[in-house]
Amino acid sequence: MASSARTRVEVDGRELSLSNLDKVLYPEAGFTKGDVIRYYVDVAPALLPHVAGRPLTVRRLPDGVDGPSFYEKHLPRGTPEWVRRVTLAPSPRSTSAEIEFVVIDGLATLVWLANLAALELHVPMWRVDARGRPTPPDLLVFDLDPGDPATVVECAQVAVELARLLADEHGLTALPKSSGSKGLQLYVRLPKKLRGTWDNGATAAEARRLATLCARRRPELVVANMRKDQRVGRVLIDWSQNNVAKTTVAPYSLRARAQPTVSTPVTWDEVASCAEGRDPAVLAFLPDQVRQRIDGAGDLFAPLG
Repeated sequence: MASSARTRVEVDGRELSLSNLDKVLYPEAGFTKGDVIRYYVDVAPALLPHVAGRPLTVRRLPDGVDGPSFYEKHLPRGTPEWVRRVTLAPSPRSTSAEIEFVVIDGLATLVWLANLAALELHVPMWRVDARGRPTPPDLLVFDLDPGDPATVVECAQVAVELARLLADEHGLTALPKSSGSKGLQLYVRLPKKLRGTWDNGATAAEARRLATLCARRRPELVVANMRKDQRVGRVLIDWSQNNVAKTTVAPYSLRARAQPTVSTPVTWDEVASCAEGRDPAVLAFLPDQVRQRIDGAGDLFAPLG
């Protein structure tokens, strides 16, 4: 049984009260809340640039991955005053009530969220400026989602095709990362000439065009239509993550799966190895492996930060 003892720590000049550090959140791995916090502290130098200025959605699992979970956009009750927050409409032209989002602007906020069992961190492809106003998307993302019996192996094959298309169409360089779940994701840093405005949908429209073009070129492997009955044995290129109302799991975020897998930036050599060797394990990573990768090669997504 987890202890209810609280531990007071100072992080970047902020005093935090951490609780239930020995509570197991990943039973299959024996991975505790303390392990979660320690992981996020260790990878913070690589992770923080990718969430800075981006309104946050978290997936919280207070009783661990075998218990219920919920996604949270709104500022949690009891949020410390020093945590940065921005108040925004859910989407352009929305008539819904505005939402007060958390923005991770430093290690203390990251540790505070980890203590809330916010295992997964999800962010949009745009940031807010110093005054909290949304700015045009600076990233383009493609979420490659395999339909059974396809796996991340087929995603790796599609990633190679899509990266070639991005280079041919726009001269853009794509960077891959594992989703930490079943698939793979490609990110592109958008040049200013392609950013449009926050609310005109230009980024999502171009992502859809490119996904559709890739599906026409490789119809046996790729689908750009969101209908689930069309995904069987193929890979959906989910272009819709570029809608300003959508979020994608952040680089280096844990995932709420049986094992504490991590959404991890990877090299194109690793993608090719997975595609050619048909071994999904090539693109699956746990916290200790991610720590070692950062220690050895730094942040492979640094060009996007």
